Amino acid sequence: MPVVPRLPRAASAAAVIALAGCGSATVGTVGPPASAKWVSPFFPTPDGGQLQTTIYYGPWQCSAPFMARCESKCAAQGHALMGCMWLADIKGDWKGRYLFLPAEAGGRFAITHCCCDYPAVSDGKWRRDTWDNARPRFRREWSSELGEWPTNPNGVPWAGHHIFDLGHGGAPVARDNVLPVPGDVHGVFNKEYPACYAPGGKWLTPGPSRPYAD
Repeated sequence: MPVVPRLPRAASAAAVIALAGCGSATVGTVGPPASAKWVSPFFPTPDGGQLQTTIYYGPWQCSAPFMARCESKCAAQGHALMGCMWLADIKGDWKGRYLFLPAEAGGRFAITHCCCDYPAVSDGKWRRDTWDNARPRFRREWSSELGEWPTNPNGVPWAGHHIFDLGHGGAPVARDNVLPVPGDVHGVFNKEYPACYAPGGKWLTPGPSRPYAD
């Protein structure tokens, strides 16, 4: 299921604590380093605290629980599961005051995609054009919640990767369907998506529950 958490600037300590229970409670303590990592600066929240966002990038094979969720999702829609890709983990770290005392909280949220045997769409051009037209506004809105949209050293913004890909029916500008991704990682994603939809590939084999190290 494609999921990107909404962490608005109004996030409270309770909201950030709740993040640990959504999607993934993984802690990257084993495995190789993530293929890439982005860390935002701390930015203030209206409750007087500060929030920092970190994104760890795969892709990794989905853990057995994630694979099972994808299988159930595909079956509920009348489709077969072809594969599951664990694209990234988003980590939120909050610090401020709770019950008048210094406090810190945080958690991780897995970004996964279920490759069900969806048919290819016939309106792919419309979906791509819609995204192209909305891209600047989307980046601004994303930045207001999770920190400035990442850029390369030369100032060029990272690509916006559609978690549920446009070619199989993904929404072009849905808030929970676009993730900023560095260029080399985006190239890997684009290469592996067709393999995820193909029968008998590695993306149908479960992977570890903790596939990367911080």
